[in-house]
Amino acid sequence: MEAHVLDGGFADLPVDASHAFRAVMTAMARPGKIAQVSGALPPAPMSVAAGVVVLTLCDPETPIYLAPSHDTTQVRDWITFHTGAPFAQAQVAMFALGMWPDLPVSDFSIGTAEYPDRSATVIVESPMLSNEGAVLNGPGIKDHATLSLPDTQAFQTNAALFPLGLDFIFTCNDRVAALPRTTRIS
Repeated sequence: MEAHVLDGGFADLPVDASHAFRAVMTAMARPGKIAQVSGALPPAPMSVAAGVVVLTLCDPETPIYLAPSHDTTQVRDWITFHTGAPFAQAQVAMFALGMWPDLPVSDFSIGTAEYPDRSATVIVESPMLSNEGAVLNGPGIKDHATLSLPDTQAFQTNAALFPLGLDFIFTCNDRVAALPRTTRIS
């Protein structure tokens, strides 16, 4: 194992992990709200925000799929060392990470009628993350919110599957936002 793999995790694990968890959960509870996060220094091409999300949500019980854009030895080694999360094919992954064009969204589990919570959470690395673009409505949103989405139609289709469907976390540099399946997009 290379020495750089050992670096980049939370420096003050209890404090950094609790701040990161709160930021990620707030993003899920307040769709469209963009939060700044810190504490992780993952290898390229992962952003700081994606590293924080992976460190916060992934563990040895949560298989992760890496899109070709992020499927590098350095990223795999870093995730393995810091989280122990196993790597999986899209169909069985609980988490997925990559750039939007590289993610096989239709292959991820959307849950079942009996277990809608057994769906995947997709971490989308974005070149831009702003409060412009698609209009969001639903739980956690007063009136409406806006968020730059890579493909509005795909998210509208996903929302129509509720209570099934995917949950999305968008990352860009040190910023994170989320789009749970309960959110309506127009």
